Amino acid sequence: MGSEDGRRRSSSRRATVLGVSSILLVAMVVAVTVGIERLNESGKNLNPQDISASRKAIETICQPTNYKEVCVNSLSSSAGNTTDPRELIRVGFELAKNQINEAAKNSTVLQELQKDPRTKQALSDCQELAEMAVSDLERSFEQLGNLDLSKFDDSLANLKTWLSGAITHQETCLDGFESTTGDAGEKMREYLQTAMQLTSNALTMVTEISSMDVLTRSSRRLLSDEALHVFGHGHGQELLPFWLNAGTRRLLDAQPQEIKPDLIIAKDGSGKYRTINEALEDIPKKKDKTFVIYIKEGVYEEKVQFNRSMTHLMIIGDGPTKTRITGGANFIDGTTTFHTATVVALGEYFIARDIGFENSAGPEKHQAVALRVGADMSIFYNCDMDGYQDTLYAHTYRQFYRDCRITGTIDFLFGDSAALFQNCTMLVRKPLPNQQCIVTAQGRKEKNQTTGIVLQNCTITADPSYRPVQTTFKSYLGRPWKEFSRTIIMESYIDDLIMPEGWLPWNGNFALDTCHYAEFNNRGPASSKLNRVRWRGVKNVSTTSIQRYTASVFIAGDSWIPLTGVPYAPGLIYDPPPNDGNDYDDEDEDDHAPVPALSPESLLAAPSPIFPPQLHIAPQPTSSNLPSKPTFINNFKMFFRGL
Repeated sequence: MGSEDGRRRSSSRRATVLGVSSILLVAMVVAVTVGIERLNESGKNLNPQDISASRKAIETICQPTNYKEVCVNSLSSSAGNTTDPRELIRVGFELAKNQINEAAKNSTVLQELQKDPRTKQALSDCQELAEMAVSDLERSFEQLGNLDLSKFDDSLANLKTWLSGAITHQETCLDGFESTTGDAGEKMREYLQTAMQLTSNALTMVTEISSMDVLTRSSRRLLSDEALHVFGHGHGQELLPFWLNAGTRRLLDAQPQEIKPDLIIAKDGSGKYRTINEALEDIPKKKDKTFVIYIKEGVYEEKVQFNRSMTHLMIIGDGPTKTRITGGANFIDGTTTFHTATVVALGEYFIARDIGFENSAGPEKHQAVALRVGADMSIFYNCDMDGYQDTLYAHTYRQFYRDCRITGTIDFLFGDSAALFQNCTMLVRKPLPNQQCIVTAQGRKEKNQTTGIVLQNCTITADPSYRPVQTTFKSYLGRPWKEFSRTIIMESYIDDLIMPEGWLPWNGNFALDTCHYAEFNNRGPASSKLNRVRWRGVKNVSTTSIQRYTASVFIAGDSWIPLTGVPYAPGLIYDPPPNDGNDYDDEDEDDHAPVPALSPESLLAAPSPIFPPQLHIAPQPTSSNLPSKPTFINNFKMFFRGL
């Protein structure tokens, strides 16, 4: 009898999970359904009552979006009278992909008409970036189709990350038309306008759904009844992430001479290949087991791209000053910034250790990227990135950098990923005459994007070439590249090269009210905030609010970093300062900064990390000390009651 009751309870829980999943799917379709108001003339006869109910639901769920009219019109003209959520989502994603693909097709037509080489290259970039945006939509669709409420928070984090990436890829297409001739850039902006607005709406919907306690409470309550196996708990056995085996962790802990890699590259001929590009064909595609390449000491003068298909790839060198990959592509000589990178990493779960990445073009060549990263959940450990302007392009998705060194002059750490740097050193180099040095230029375009640059326990100081001219050339922490630029500098050492103002405008008053810049518990001669700029976007945040930008929260690092063996601090590294009586602007903080999963299961899931012995690790964020955030829960509840 007890066994039968257990089966019934289990069946009931599964039914409830399926029910909640269906509700979520219905809501999600609104986020992704796009189109060009083409079905009004289709001649379908719909029941007026059905139309009225459908219209009300659409208007309710479109309410929080930035582009409400586009949301309502596209849904009204495309959804028809079907009530099958899977069919609605299928139609929605197909229309979304068609919209972006149409823009890509138009870029091909424009490319054939262009005579300016830089414009032709920018249009070619748009085709590549459109494919990436479509891929983001496709895997978002797959995530929805396989939604597992036992991993509800992880699933929503993935969706927000990938939809943020889709926005960034479309925006990067438009960025490529800087300094081009003709009207191709404006035409592409017109072609992408609807797609970008609807992608923004999609992200807003996902963000609002993620804040719905009516769903998350139900899912977590169901899960709390189940036996969960988490890292470091249950039966005395640690479970590794599906993509990471125990051998991979040993590789990260081992010295290079102790490693038995899958493939060896050596300039001296002692490996299978002498160059990295020769070896690319041997890298398995779309695998879920880590493939290790050992690149022996040497300077490799080549331009390398590790494609999206090269997932779970790890490259290990003999040290960042011994194993170096260098190139010299640059903007002045005709290459778009996007394609100046010496090395490009795109495959998920990419790991690099003990490698140096360099662009040797020099400051007179302007934008010249050493490393571009568009690999989700990527890790760089003990690596160097050397260049001048735009050295490290942290382009998209979740990225973690530990014990790395980045050198440059202007915007030498930039992009629109969710990138967190721990124990890294940023070295400012000598610029050209009449130039100023800026460490960061973060490019968040939409407020709901889960992106930003976080520097934690880092050092911002002068390169030896800069120190003698420090009084001649001014240096700043960052400037807002895009409207909602977000940069957090916490628990870091800021040397005396940084100007007292701290932050520099991009152009006039652009983004001064909408950016989100914060400094917390820093040290060093230029760490005082007394004379910082007084923009609305420069925040004075509390200990509670800064928890949002710790690694366990901002990039959900507990689920993918610790078991690689890479040193990792999930929370604050030092004890926070006592309450100093300052006024905090927590109420003005970005409403949609990431918040951690607060279920008991997720709080238990983090294993003990590896820390430098001299550091004191402060307590982790808990449900009691995290800030709340406003939502549109009532609107969504209205929608759900109408289903």
